[in-house]
Amino acid sequence: MESDDEIRRVPEMGGEAAGMSGSGRETGSITGQDRVQGSVDGSRKRGRSPAEKENKRLKRLLRNRVSAQQARERKKAYLSELEVRVKELEKKNSELEERLSTLQNENQMLRHILKNTTAGMQEGRK
Repeated sequence: MESDDEIRRVPEMGGEAAGMSGSGRETGSITGQDRVQGSVDGSRKRGRSPAEKENKRLKRLLRNRVSAQQARERKKAYLSELEVRVKELEKKNSELEERLSTLQNENQMLRHILKNTTAGMQEGRK
């Protein structure tokens, strides 16, 4: 079973990690503490400073705020379009109801005329 140091180590290019022998034991000058903190010269850090973390958090909050504002504007535009469409459809519905009423009255008058015409023809035959 591997030790904690062996699990955390990152292999170097070319096979085995620098400072490790074939048995997995340290042979070089890099200690376990050095591996956790970064390279020997300290040019690479694993963690971020509190200022970097705060900067990243503020950027994320700003992106989120902008995104939320854009979503609200899209929703407002969508609702405006729906309201316009509702007005158009209500107007069309009103026109169609008026036309239906007119056609129903015309149909009723024509039926009445047809009934009177056929009744008059039948009386003429008698």
